[in-house]
Formats: sequence, structure tokens, C-alpha cells
Amino acid sequence: MPNTENSQKPHDRMAAYLAADLEAVNALIRTRMASEHAPRIPEVTAHLVEAGGKRLRPMLTLAAAHLCGYEGRFHINLAATVEFIHTATLLHDDVVDESGQRRGRPTANLLWDNKSSVLVGDYLFSRSFQLMVETGSLQVLDILSNASATIAEGEVLQLTASQDLRTTEEIYMQVIRGKTAALFSAATEVGGVIAGAPDAHVRALFDYGDALGIAFQIVDDLLDFQGDPNAIGKNLGDDFRERKLTLPLLKAVAQADAEERAFWERTIEKGKQTDDDLEAAQALLRKYDALTDTAAAARDWAAKARAALAPLPAHAIKDMLEDLADYVVERIN
Repeated sequence: MPNTENSQKPHDRMAAYLAADLEAVNALIRTRMASEHAPRIPEVTAHLVEAGGKRLRPMLTLAAAHLCGYEGRFHINLAATVEFIHTATLLHDDVVDESGQRRGRPTANLLWDNKSSVLVGDYLFSRSFQLMVETGSLQVLDILSNASATIAEGEVLQLTASQDLRTTEEIYMQVIRGKTAALFSAATEVGGVIAGAPDAHVRALFDYGDALGIAFQIVDDLLDFQGDPNAIGKNLGDDFRERKLTLPLLKAVAQADAEERAFWERTIEKGKQTDDDLEAAQALLRKYDALTDTAAAARDWAAKARAALAPLPAHAIKDMLEDLADYVVERIN
């Protein structure tokens, strides 16, 4: 098997390129997740932080800073900030969703309890603000604090919209822009800001992160119905069992006849599900080409992410970011 650079996944190539920075980020994360008085904090945090995640979001911050020629040290702070915000939201999400598995491992709320997960998540949010303040940039603080608020807003919107058959694709987009794309776009944007990049370049990085995050979430929602549980780190059909109206379901519900709508009302709105309902739901998704149409939407957003990078200068990192947009949607092939 050839061992060429191009045979590697784009995020692996990026991780190799940014290896020294990522090591510094990991060291900072370990230092800042410590607690002198509450040993449970590093226990819970380490369970998730060290679970083998790709560090994609902090890597985007580092990549954006390098692409814009940054030679300082605060991109390390910002990358750690982004990872802490992400980890905090995962801890909270698993409590809200009553999840038992994350990245193929038991969730923190299952191993410890809901109170520990929520409070440690709060601690990490606080740590993230300490890290971003140290940069001395009000613009960075504005971007990341707004992203944190937007993430919470998206999660609350999902609570009210995900089990309501009146939810539209427009509302779904608001949800995923909040809960997923907001941190992607903030991660890339602050990398440009800390580097002092021109406004046009900062905007391009924001647009890239926004489109990449949307494509990423749509693919995740699609893989819930057709993915490999070992690859996606959760059980097939978890979103359906949790009664989340993701894009594939919205496309099928929009075309449902009276009998089919009654099925969706029972399983999603009322939550009365049987063992056979997931298979029936998948059959309806196939009937209305909902999975195919969802895949097409993800590819459209990935193409927007690639196009957004056009104003940025030629750079090895830019090539990797373009390839990353392609790779996000290659997962559904």
C-alpha cells in the first residue's frame, strides 16, 4: 500500500503539519483542566478530552492562524479555548440527550452522573473565557462569547423544534448553525483575527467554517440512518430513538401521506416507538429519496466551503482545508 502524503486523510495531514502546535495545545489543555480542590473535574474532562477525538475544531484555529502568517503564541490559547467550549457542550448535550455512548465509549454522565457532567461543563466554559481573555483581544472575546451564546441558543431551539412535525428545514438550519456551525466558524475566524488578517480574509475564514460545520452536521445526521456504528461512535438510529427531526426525517415528513404522517406523529411527537419502527422509518426515507437528497445538500455545503477559501493566499494549509471539505462528505459514499 502506498504511503504517500496524498493517501492520508486531510485532517491527519493537517495534524502532522501542525504537530508542534497541537502538542502545545494538548499541554495547555491538561494544565487548565486541572483543579486543586475538585479532582473529579480532571477525571471527567480527561475521559472526554482524551477519548481519541480528532481535535478538528482547535486544528481549524491553528490552521487559519498559519494560513494568515501568524507568528505569535496566542493561537495556542484560542485553540485550547475552542476545544474547551466543544467539550463543555458535549458534556451538556449527553445529559440533555440522555446519551450512553460518545466516540464509542460510555458517556461521562453514565460513568459518573448528570450533576458532575453539567458542573464540569460549566467549569470548562469558565476556563475557556480565562484563556480567551489572556489574548488581550476584545474582538476575539466578542467572537467566541457570541459563539458560546449561539451554541446554547441552538440547543434550546432544538429542544422545542426537534419533536414538532411543524418544524421546517429553515428551522433545522437555524438549529445546526447554532449547535455545530457556530463553533466551526468562530474557530476559523479567530485564527484570522489573531493574525491581523485583512477583513476579506477573516470573512472568508468565517464563511468556510460556517459551511464546513453545516456540511459536517448534515452528514452526521445522515449517517445516523446509514452509517457504520463502529465508525460513527454511536448506535444506528439514535437520533430517531431520541425523536430528533433531522434533515432526512424532515424531507420524508414533508411528503408523507395521512397514514405515514400518523406514523411520524406516534414515533416522533408522542414518542411511542416499537422495535420495528426504525426499520419502518428507514423504509420511508428510501421511499422519498430523503437520504439521497440529504447527501446532495451536504455536498452543496462542502462545495460552498471550498469556494469560500478562494480569496485566501496559496498555502499548503489552504490545500488541506479544501481537501477537508471534500473529506467531510466522502464519509457518506
